[in-house]
Amino acid sequence: MNWLLPEYIADALPQEAAQIERLRRAVLDLFRVHGYELVMPPMLEYLDSLLTGSGSDLTLRTFKLVDQLSGRTLGVHADMTPQVARIDAHLLNRQGVTRLCYCDSVLHTLPASQSASREPIQLGAELYGYGGIEADIEAVRLMAGALKMAGTPASRIDIGHVGVFRALVQSADLDSEAEASILQLLQIKDIPGLRENCANMAEPYRSAFMRLPELYGGADLLDAAARELPALPEITAALQTMQRLQDAMPELPLSFDLADLRGYHYHNGVVFAAYYPGYPSAIARGGRYDGVGKVFGRARPATGFSMDLREVARLGASNATAGAILAPHAAANPSLAARIAVLREAGEIVVELLPGETGCEGPLCDRHLVEESGQNGGQWIIQALDGK
Repeated sequence: MNWLLPEYIADALPQEAAQIERLRRAVLDLFRVHGYELVMPPMLEYLDSLLTGSGSDLTLRTFKLVDQLSGRTLGVHADMTPQVARIDAHLLNRQGVTRLCYCDSVLHTLPASQSASREPIQLGAELYGYGGIEADIEAVRLMAGALKMAGTPASRIDIGHVGVFRALVQSADLDSEAEASILQLLQIKDIPGLRENCANMAEPYRSAFMRLPELYGGADLLDAAARELPALPEITAALQTMQRLQDAMPELPLSFDLADLRGYHYHNGVVFAAYYPGYPSAIARGGRYDGVGKVFGRARPATGFSMDLREVARLGASNATAGAILAPHAAANPSLAARIAVLREAGEIVVELLPGETGCEGPLCDRHLVEESGQNGGQWIIQALDGK
């Protein structure tokens, strides 16, 4: 059965493909009017470049192959963010703020979930060269605007900050093995496992790690976190940053989660994730990842977000399909050919039948062109296919 595709890989049929393309154009235009320039990184790169900065998170998700020209190991991009950081740091080499956006298929060795594709279409925007919180505010607002435009407005945007966990790890003097173990337990909110791992830890750090999974909800939890967590400078600064985000964006459904540490090895500040009703995981994610361009020659402040456009298009898909107009073959009829050209220029879908073709199985044709008889003969008018 040579028509079968690999697991978690699927074709996009006409209706889905049209929805994806419509959203791609609309969201990229939204990014453009906000000053974000489109870049198109290659599908393949040398593996060490692709995995820079976020290697530990991407290594197992990246398809690898050997380059027949150089003999070096190549990778198929599983995440375009490191590539865009390379473009900013090494190719553009601008001194001020740079805003870049992108949209292309990426490939994963394993699906992120049971319903996810191994070939998501990653759409995102990144802002480089500005370390202030105003850049994070711009990124969160742009993400919310893109989701709203796609018909999947966020019902909740969780805000976190990896600095809280990192400060606790450093102050508790945990080794890398203990850090990795507690990180994994926090990500799945395994309270019994966390209690066991923290049993021999000194206070106040034991209580702080145990409290983190419970610190999620509205802005009032920031006050609770300030009271209950150790008064470390890094934790105080992180909580103040999250409060400033809340104050700056009262129009958005912000909430807070101090145990949301996905991308911990990549991000180094504010992280955020948008959720949509009925969808089991985040529909879009982002955060701050300062310094990722260091290996490319320049360590730049950076923040941004991305989403799977294919999933967003599926969730926001409308049942309404734009109808098409059926037209006779126009090769020997200049007035009909001119009428078809005018309609197409106006954005109408016009299917011109070939000689001998009696109908169209492609776009849904709900109208057709007919030649008006009588005094106005030669005029081609649009009528509903049912004759009304």
